[in-house]
Amino acid sequence: MDVRRKRRWRSALIALVTLAVIIGGISYFFWPQVFALIEDELIYARKAKHWATYSTGTTLPGTPDLSTLKERLASRNLTLGAPVLIRIFKREFQLEVWMQRDGRFELFETYPICMWSGKLGPKVREGDKQAPEGFYTVDSTALNPNSKYHLSFNLGYPNAFDRSHGRTGSFLMVHGDCRSIGCYAMTDRVIDEIWSLLTSALTAGQKRVQVQAFPFRMTAANMSLHAANPNIGFWRQLQTGHDAFLRDRVPPVVSVCDGRYAIGPASGESDGSMPIEVNCPAT
Repeated sequence: MDVRRKRRWRSALIALVTLAVIIGGISYFFWPQVFALIEDELIYARKAKHWATYSTGTTLPGTPDLSTLKERLASRNLTLGAPVLIRIFKREFQLEVWMQRDGRFELFETYPICMWSGKLGPKVREGDKQAPEGFYTVDSTALNPNSKYHLSFNLGYPNAFDRSHGRTGSFLMVHGDCRSIGCYAMTDRVIDEIWSLLTSALTAGQKRVQVQAFPFRMTAANMSLHAANPNIGFWRQLQTGHDAFLRDRVPPVVSVCDGRYAIGPASGESDGSMPIEVNCPAT
């Protein structure tokens, strides 16, 4: 290869490296915005797919065999009436029901969420069509067996944290059907089973059921992917409660102090019945 050809190859290689560096730099600075746009489109596509499936009367993928509740409870050594805890994950379109056994909570079932409205992020004001994120409790007064969406229970938004930030809104529910304006819609057959587990626990003596609503599964990888999101500070507060429950398998004690969630370890065989109130626990 003569000298001129070597120079041309070298120039071409330098140009390619320079282009790669420029593209890499642009990607580094604009990736958070690009990722958010891609994620929004994927969420929208998932909602459209769920609605299309629901509209044809087809069961959503991931739905357990709802005709075998007793058998599934028995297979996990769980009993109807045991205290329950609910976890919601928007991005994954999943709702988990955990049940108490021998003083600790075990995952009973994961149900697909048919529909939730808005984007990832908390509900802030009346009419923003956002589904809430945070820690809530549901008692017997929150139950609505005559809901126009089959059955529903009120999450209790705004809670003490929401009120401390001036957030507004009302009637934010988990219900049947597959329509949502700030709610979590589960389909009628799925809400029937969740309703049975929830009401049985309340009837058996659990005063309140803790509901933990998250934007996504709070893994280190997901937190890193969303690090540039304006809600990341709020989500880190939620992650503390998320991790405390997975560590202890007992609902954490949740209170609000100086406008932030304060997460305390549960004592004994806690079932999550404590209300979420403004209270700065001693450190």
